[in-house]
Amino acid sequence: MKKIAITLSAILLMVGANLTSCDSPKSKVEDAKVNVTEAEDELEQANQEYQAEIENYRMETSTKISNNEILIADFKKEIANDKKVTKAKSEKKIAELEQKNKELKQKMDNYKAEGKDQWTTFKTEFNHDMDELNKAFKDLGVKNVK
Repeated sequence: MKKIAITLSAILLMVGANLTSCDSPKSKVEDAKVNVTEAEDELEQANQEYQAEIENYRMETSTKISNNEILIADFKKEIANDKKVTKAKSEKKIAELEQKNKELKQKMDNYKAEGKDQWTTFKTEFNHDMDELNKAFKDLGVKNVK
């Protein structure tokens, strides 16, 4: 009889502990609402940071493109007194660089925010194109004198 009483007491104790540890459905709903609100706030903050990053990058590239336009104008002034053959070659290279600069500006202006992954890919490709353009400007500035 003593074993049955101990077993029954242990079972009742476990059931009682189990029942008191359960949250009510109302409490679960309230917790879920809080979690959803926090997640929405975090998503909104991440989206604002993403938009700010894009806007900052646009301003940076706009400055670089403007600097490129100044370099183009300077190169045009420099070649004004060159020989006809040299001048024609230089003008052709400058026209190509000017076109590439305009294309990059248009590419940046037309970019639509489509997600973090697409932004990362776009930014990587755009940086590569800008670096290539800057190398071409440096090469144009070097006079090969023999």
